[in-house]
Amino acid sequence: MAAKTYESGLEKFNRTSTGVNILINLIFILVALACVIPVIVVLSISLTHESYIRETGYSILPPILSLEAYGFIAKQGTIILRALGVSVFVTAVGTAIGVLLTTSMGYVISRPTYRHKNFLTWIVFIPMIFNGGLVSSYFINSNLLGLKDSIWVLILPLAVSSFNVIICKTFFRSTIPDGLIESAEIDGASQFRIFFSIILPISLPVLATIGLFLCFNYWNDWFQSMLYIDNPNLYSLQALLNNLMTNADALARNASTIGVSAAELVATMPKESARMAVAILIVLPVACAYPFFQRYFISGLTVGAVKG
Repeated sequence: MAAKTYESGLEKFNRTSTGVNILINLIFILVALACVIPVIVVLSISLTHESYIRETGYSILPPILSLEAYGFIAKQGTIILRALGVSVFVTAVGTAIGVLLTTSMGYVISRPTYRHKNFLTWIVFIPMIFNGGLVSSYFINSNLLGLKDSIWVLILPLAVSSFNVIICKTFFRSTIPDGLIESAEIDGASQFRIFFSIILPISLPVLATIGLFLCFNYWNDWFQSMLYIDNPNLYSLQALLNNLMTNADALARNASTIGVSAAELVATMPKESARMAVAILIVLPVACAYPFFQRYFISGLTVGAVKG
């Protein structure tokens, strides 16, 4: 009877009234609409004829469907495909390097037997509070490391984040039992063997979480290109979109690569719809990939956020 009373008490605290349930559902619906409606508007603009946009402005549902913007992008195959290739390469290589560096650093400072773990934890934690500034990072990346106008300047500066390292440290400390590592050490396994053969295979949630963070960061980044890239051949798709958003003549400057005069290109370019079409092309791969990582993403982020 006491057990039933106790369970009833827990159910009482966990139960919500019908009104509260409706209110929570309405809040979630509003939040979901706030996320979905802008994407629908962008898609609608990309499917609207340029002349209609000039006359009446934006609308959620296009009165007349037009693939003019996507046809225009298809004609700029050299520019778009080159930028897409840069984005895919930077995202794939950067995510792989970032996951390896982040998890290895998080694993090292999570081990209670490591002598310098407290010192390195502070070294990782301080950049979360204080930033070195744009001038110092630009000087180091450009002059000291010589990465300017290199594909690696889009990869290496974004590979490691203090936030991601702390998530990995907390995950390894709270999830990986010390006895598992000690038994492997007794069997003569090196730390590299333990990390790659034992730790990583059982850490899929945190790997997916960090990988998703890094993938989004690399795929959406345009700021690194703006700072360090002068060669148009190294522009990512996001940097190309940024140029389109700030300067409608961005593609015209590359007209020589496709054999069209700059004046003709500017005159026939569907500016607004083309910008939104490029935005859709950028969002689509991430939107398609996210559902496959969602389960690991939620579990990894939840476990990694238990304590710092």
